[in-house]
Amino acid sequence: MSKHHVITRINGEQVEFLTDPGTSLLSALRDQLGLTGSKEGCNNGNCGACNVVLNGELVNSCCVLAVEINGAELTTIEGVADGDNLHPLQQSFINDAALQCGICTPGFIVAAKALLEREPDADEARIRHWLAGNLCRCTGYDKIVQAVLDAAPEMRAAARA
Repeated sequence: MSKHHVITRINGEQVEFLTDPGTSLLSALRDQLGLTGSKEGCNNGNCGACNVVLNGELVNSCCVLAVEINGAELTTIEGVADGDNLHPLQQSFINDAALQCGICTPGFIVAAKALLEREPDADEARIRHWLAGNLCRCTGYDKIVQAVLDAAPEMRAAARA
């Protein structure tokens, strides 16, 4: 089986790699590109632990083939922070103790960021609905939703600046 050459932008950087046609984006990110922030939870699109933003759309990277991102723009959890400065969502998750084991956390943060960039004034009901595709087995969801609500004003202010 021949490998496919993929040229894409990941977290603002051009990236090239070779991949088998059946390799999932999640596997390529973790095993070939060393971007291990996206986690494998269910490997069938039901838990959200592997969420990434592909061409502006939130997707489960376990359900996308790596060859499908050729020419695409991708943001992973590694691209959320600004260097050593945590994103407001990341800081809120810490401040609000909205994480425990950390398997689901990257997916929740990527999903919440995608929501608040589209709907900066999302209310609690909308946040809960948007995050319904993300599963957490440790914290429950109240602290996660509160962390998103707490980060929203800072994200709105940054967007207006």
